[in-house]
Amino acid sequence: MNIAILAQAGSMTEMARATGETFGFNLWMFLSQVISFVLVALLLRRFAYRPILGVLEERRQRIAEGLLNAEKIKQQLAEAEQRYAEILNKGNAAAQKMIDDAREGASHLAERKQQEAIVAAEQIVAKAREASAIEHERTMLELKRELGRLVVDTTAKVTGKVLNSDDQRRLQEEAARQIAS
Repeated sequence: MNIAILAQAGSMTEMARATGETFGFNLWMFLSQVISFVLVALLLRRFAYRPILGVLEERRQRIAEGLLNAEKIKQQLAEAEQRYAEILNKGNAAAQKMIDDAREGASHLAERKQQEAIVAAEQIVAKAREASAIEHERTMLELKRELGRLVVDTTAKVTGKVLNSDDQRRLQEEAARQIAS
């Protein structure tokens, strides 16, 4: 069986050689092309492929750093927005408190001013009553004097005699008592 395989291998070798001669195969040319290909592949690997891989690796690292920085910036932005919302809420609460305090202060001030106005009005009314009472007393006093004088004059004319000062005083006092009661 080995002989058959060898015989067949030998015929295949002859067939390969015949095919090679038909297409112009040259073993030395083939070997020089293989060596040239290996040298070009090694040179490309050394001077082109490795630097390109280095550049690609560097770019991949920069992209990863950029993504990491973008994530950090996104997190910082979220924190800044949260701080902004907190500051805004605090500011709104403080403003509302100031408004409430101002309203409360205004209502207290209005109430105090109203009470002061009531007190001032009561004082004015009391002074007016007092002035009215004083004016009433003075008017009554003048009225009594005038009435006494009229009674004395009328009595003097009716009786036809001249009244002395004692008679005039007595008549005036009597008229004043009657008016007072």
